[in-house]
Amino acid sequence: MKQSIYILPLFFILFASCAQGAKQEKNVTNSISNMDNDSINQVDATEISETNPIKAQLVAKYEAVGEIPCPNGYKRVALDTNSFGHYLRNSPLKTENNIVYLFDGNEKNRQDVHFAILKMDVGTRDLQQCADAVMRLRAEYLFKHNRFSDIHFNFLSDGEPRYYTEYVGNDRSHEKFRKYMTYIFSYANTKSLKKELKTVNIEDMQIGDVFIQSGDPFGHAITIMDMAKNDKGQKIFMISQSYMPAQDIHILINKNDENLSPWYPLDFGEYLITPEWDFMATDLKRF
Repeated sequence: MKQSIYILPLFFILFASCAQGAKQEKNVTNSISNMDNDSINQVDATEISETNPIKAQLVAKYEAVGEIPCPNGYKRVALDTNSFGHYLRNSPLKTENNIVYLFDGNEKNRQDVHFAILKMDVGTRDLQQCADAVMRLRAEYLFKHNRFSDIHFNFLSDGEPRYYTEYVGNDRSHEKFRKYMTYIFSYANTKSLKKELKTVNIEDMQIGDVFIQSGDPFGHAITIMDMAKNDKGQKIFMISQSYMPAQDIHILINKNDENLSPWYPLDFGEYLITPEWDFMATDLKRF
């Protein structure tokens, strides 16, 4: 049966999915377009600083999330090969450059917030924003493992799920899958996603968990991409985001601790401070 769709509030739904102005953006005028590959490879990944934000662009040398080094004394947590965490850890990264592009092909206004970029298309419409990137990563994992009946997300309009299997019928092509995800992106956002996720205690964090806020009118969401711990049991994690406008999904740097970046400590205190949004421990959720 054809699902009812509310067209009138579509603009508001898309506008509210991420915060364009949560924190004032700084224009980064530097460019690496004239630098040769040797110059790029000589830059240490830890040399990211507020005074020289362009260095955040010069680490496009890892082919997967799991290749990004752990800090001294830390080892990645063990994972089942069929798990969501294993999929995220093995997500390929873009290596041809380390520039975040918007859906329209333009560069993001800020190039000083990311460490690396996932090799995953963003589409040609302003849809795959923050919560959409979270849903995309989850859905791609389920699609890869042929768990088609588990692919479903709720619409904001009525809180009801739209199932992948009902949308695509017998067509299991990735092209049809992407059309389904565009359909989802058009009518779901941080508010609808937050309602369908389960609250998780911060100490029980797993790879694939999500920090998510659904403010009024703005919200934001990020994904835990990897985790590691040391002999003392102290844990660290890595996070990814998209933002507004729709843009490449990217691994965030940690501006609060350049030596730890792009990792974040689990005992981050009252607020998890990321380059473009602040979260609280109580914002952690799970599919």
